[in-house]
Amino acid sequence: MNVLAEGMDADSLTDHQLLAAHVAGDPQAFAVLFGRHQNRLWAVALRTMRKPEDAADALQDAMISAFRRASGFRGDSQVTTWLHRIVVNACLDRLRHNKVRQVQSLPDDVDRDLQLADGTDLTAGAERWELRRIVLEALDSINPDQRAAIVLVDMEGYSVEETAAMLGCATGTIKSRCSRGRAKLAPLLQDLRDKDLTNA
Repeated sequence: MNVLAEGMDADSLTDHQLLAAHVAGDPQAFAVLFGRHQNRLWAVALRTMRKPEDAADALQDAMISAFRRASGFRGDSQVTTWLHRIVVNACLDRLRHNKVRQVQSLPDDVDRDLQLADGTDLTAGAERWELRRIVLEALDSINPDQRAAIVLVDMEGYSVEETAAMLGCATGTIKSRCSRGRAKLAPLLQDLRDKDLTNA
């Protein structure tokens, strides 16, 4: 089966239809589906892993897993939720097996403002790049589960409910991980807040 070869416009197909076409043997459907969500999935992988090389490896692992496990998708969530869950799990698996993590600079295309804890914009002003680096180094100091929750909620803007679905846990667990992670980040980022208030 090849719905795309049969003249169907890929943009007119839903994510569910593309995944179903892939399961049915369409050779192009999964590539179209992945391309549709690639940027957001990459952003999540990069912010969770921090090193572009590790993020790329985790994303590749995730897409291979999704490609192979597509027939097991039950349709009880959005396809994007399912894809995000696989990406985050691939990242967490790599983080848990990577005991020595070196600080790396971020690529130039990380352009979203980081807002944590009390919502203070930590990337405003002339020292935006340096502040981003410091914030992401602080993120590197908390455990992977808390980091994943904060990346999805505070940096990617997903709701607690959406994040819980992506990570396959209760909303209360996400709230707890975010709260504990923010509490650990607060002292690490206090100098930034003090500096921001001084320059205000």
